[in-house]
Amino acid sequence: MNWLKDFVRPKLKQLVSGGKDIPDNMWHQCSSCQQMIFHRDLTANDHVCQHCGHHMRITVDRRLELLFDGGEYKTVDFASQVVDPLKFKDLKKYTDRIKEHQAKSGAEEALVVAHGKMGGQNVVIAAFNFAYMGGSMGTAVGEGIVTASRLAQVQDASLIIVPTSGGARMQEGILSLMQMARTTIAVEEVKEKGLPYIVVLTDPTTGGVSASFAMLGDIQIAEPGCTIGFAGRRVIEQTIREELPEGFQSAEYLLEHGMIDMVVERKELRSTLVRILSLLRNTGAPADVVALNTPVIEGPVEGEIPHGASPE
Repeated sequence: MNWLKDFVRPKLKQLVSGGKDIPDNMWHQCSSCQQMIFHRDLTANDHVCQHCGHHMRITVDRRLELLFDGGEYKTVDFASQVVDPLKFKDLKKYTDRIKEHQAKSGAEEALVVAHGKMGGQNVVIAAFNFAYMGGSMGTAVGEGIVTASRLAQVQDASLIIVPTSGGARMQEGILSLMQMARTTIAVEEVKEKGLPYIVVLTDPTTGGVSASFAMLGDIQIAEPGCTIGFAGRRVIEQTIREELPEGFQSAEYLLEHGMIDMVVERKELRSTLVRILSLLRNTGAPADVVALNTPVIEGPVEGEIPHGASPE
């Protein structure tokens, strides 16, 4: 029995409303400190717990609004090459799962590619949607990353990827694993053009996503407390037969061991990215160029040995 959910909440409802029904989504419980948070406070704080600072997941639309100038951006369509290549079926058909998640999340796929301005500079952002099949990477997501890469090159823009994913999509078998190589090549093409490639790691970033493009950024940024790794703790411990340190897959642990560059709170993420982009993409002179009127000296300078003469 959950004491807060099954006893305290009904009593509060009865006391405050006098028996009137109150929607269950008015209050949210922090998964870290277990404190109850009013839904308006949670929204105003961009889903960061005001009690312990725990960063909860936010929608992909809200993520893009927080990053782009004025929250304005345009999305780009990318085609899914195959829908159900293996005719996969477990408890449900893969096609049925796709329809179910499309209806539930309101999204066509687990990735949104958008472009706009950030700090006045051209930026392409590919953001994952964890609400769609856990942000898993299939052929459509791979196509989206390639589209984002090519768009960044065409627009001479920086590429920012915001992963939140459980890894490769098992329903597409080897085709989903092939996206690891495909997306790696896509981001390398951006780097070869001399364009910045930045990764903002969010909770969670695991599996084939973390094993490919998600750890190849010129600069790696992570939100506080997010889980970053390949396999789960239990799987690793059973494989290597050793006990792992506490929190070894947290953003803070990876920062301490040099795997990422910085851990940035959500409220400071946009300003940090703008500052980084301004440093990386500042191609102009830092100040006005002043011509120096240097006098031309003809003949040997006193004490200078003429060319070809012996020092003796």
